[in-house]
Amino acid sequence: MNYNLIRYGVKGAGIAENRTLVAKVFEALDETKPQSVRYLVLELEDGEFVHLVGYDKDSSALTELDAFKAFGADHAGRRSTPLARSASKIIGNYQMLAEADQVVPA
Repeated sequence: MNYNLIRYGVKGAGIAENRTLVAKVFEALDETKPQSVRYLVLELEDGEFVHLVGYDKDSSALTELDAFKAFGADHAGRRSTPLARSASKIIGNYQMLAEADQVVPA
């Protein structure tokens, strides 16, 4: 499984909207239940959001969801900082992610 960590700040007025749009993505994931995707979003207290995306071959099971497209539609307008994306490896996981056997040794 491939992992990406995505981090960005959101302008004060856009935080609630961003939170709502993210929640709709999770609702769509709960409905469609793609097995090839793992997704975690954290909201930090300073208006920063952190997404951890895991996917098998490609992330289209996530990115092709209508709710995800709606989330991305004016994402640049809501952001207060540039989007930073980094490929990631999980080197430790204690009951946080469902697939603990996917841990990559350091």
